[in-house]
Amino acid sequence: MSDSLHPLSQRISTDLTQLNDQDSVDLVVVGSGGAGFSAALNAAIDGARVLLVERTSHVGGTTALSAATTWVPGTKRGLEVNPDDTPERVATFLNLAVGDRSDPQLRQTFIDKGPHAIAKLENNSALQFQVRMLHPDYLSELEGAVLRGRAIEPQPFDGKLLGPNLTLVRNPIPEFTVLGGMMVDRDDIFHLLRLTETWKSFSYSVRIVLRHYMDKLLHPRSTRLVMGNALIARMLYSYIQRKGLLVTNAEVIQFVQNGQDIEGVVVQQTLSDGTVVKRTLKTKGGVVLASGGFNRHPTRRAELLPGAKEAWSPAGPGHTGKAQDLALKAGAQLGTGGLSHAFWAPISTRQREDGSWAAFPHFVMDRGKPGMLTVDSQGQRYVNESTSYHLFGIAMQAHNATTPSVPSWLVCDAGALKRYGIGMIRPGGKGLEPYLADGYLKQGNSLAELAQKLNVPADKLQATVERFNGFADQGNDEDFQRGTTDYQRANGDALWDGPNPCLGALTQGPFYAVRLYPGDIGAATGLLTDAHARAIDGYGHIIAGLYACGNDMHSIMGGTYPGPGITIGPGLTFGYLAAEHAVERARQS
Repeated sequence: MSDSLHPLSQRISTDLTQLNDQDSVDLVVVGSGGAGFSAALNAAIDGARVLLVERTSHVGGTTALSAATTWVPGTKRGLEVNPDDTPERVATFLNLAVGDRSDPQLRQTFIDKGPHAIAKLENNSALQFQVRMLHPDYLSELEGAVLRGRAIEPQPFDGKLLGPNLTLVRNPIPEFTVLGGMMVDRDDIFHLLRLTETWKSFSYSVRIVLRHYMDKLLHPRSTRLVMGNALIARMLYSYIQRKGLLVTNAEVIQFVQNGQDIEGVVVQQTLSDGTVVKRTLKTKGGVVLASGGFNRHPTRRAELLPGAKEAWSPAGPGHTGKAQDLALKAGAQLGTGGLSHAFWAPISTRQREDGSWAAFPHFVMDRGKPGMLTVDSQGQRYVNESTSYHLFGIAMQAHNATTPSVPSWLVCDAGALKRYGIGMIRPGGKGLEPYLADGYLKQGNSLAELAQKLNVPADKLQATVERFNGFADQGNDEDFQRGTTDYQRANGDALWDGPNPCLGALTQGPFYAVRLYPGDIGAATGLLTDAHARAIDGYGHIIAGLYACGNDMHSIMGGTYPGPGITIGPGLTFGYLAAEHAVERARQS
């Protein structure tokens, strides 16, 4: 941790009462995920008076729940591990991956400006990134793809530096933590799984576990923050240092307009005692919408994501789409032509002890590993289990049109369960009873017994496994080409002794299965914007004073998911561009 970072001692006010009616700010930002914080923090760095409005009681949105991988080619840190990457190579890759599904000029803006956005944040805030030596593009088979350097991720952060403001940061998904709330990233998992194998892993594991238990004694939550929690905490820390204004449990309910131009907002907040406070605020630079998209909108979700239940979404709770409603009323337009209206991941669900439901995304830890396969209601494979989680989710829904595959079943044998875990169940094969009791996990001593519990034809499941086992033995998946790309192989098991790190036979009983559903992890369809993130109306005209970034902005990836972090990377970039334009606009007002 940098010596320049000093602990904050005061809890900032998050009440709307800190502002007077008709007060004026340079910029209003709606939503406190990565994109919203980028806009707010960048504007504050430039000396603007900024108000950040968050609908929920915690900052961070879906970003805080994520791994916070950030896809921005050409950064200083990225070029350190891949100096041969070039903007031209990036453009080739995106043109092949996305094609005409999005505006190529906006993609080029992202390529050109993304490194500047990251550099500004690293040079002027606590936000610091790191890069891994192997982190391939998801569509690694395409020309222009790389194995490293485009995906960066936030460095861990000591939450104690936030002082009493730590509780503002949204807690991680409980099922992504261990030992009652300890966050773990890739490095942590690596060492924890090898706790007894090397002194380095043992000492590393003991150190982070001891810190966690000290945190439980001394603090309201764990203070060693990684991944999305680290990114948001670092940005919050710097935003507070820059005297940025923040209100939580509040929402913008109205735009103040002069013609079509946005000149202010009406913000409403419900205080802890039930009191409703309302403020009309002027904004010199404008309003940036970064509220997370439409995914929990009461009608737009049904229109754009038919058949996908809201309970299957593991995303943050704040993206109701109400901010987009205001923009649409002001003349803004939703984009069209994308591969999908949302980004997807296969998820499994389980009810928690408090009655709430967990939606657990199956990103890379299980489904593409040896000894695992996925079947539909007929006990048959229909998808490459090692493909990206986005394409997996799309495949589930496409196949469901002809053969019921929502839910599907992720099936494994005892060896795979012990080695990798499955869904919410940790590696080791211990403590299965609660999961079996509530039906999250299905078990059969034989494939026939498992098939009966899954209500799938036993003969077809057995035939599927036998055919798959033959592919595993020879290392060649003739049906779906699993394990044939750099991305797929990187997410397999590097220590597997078979010919393909993604393929292993299911031979060791008992056999297990978990239900999979298609869960939307973010919106791809959003508001049309220009290169400054300014909203555009149906005639192609700029709506002055209205900006959109993050999942409120129509995805420059056109509903495709070509690499890790392709939502956060553009979110940070266009948040930076929106702030840059809005601050200049405020100065000229």
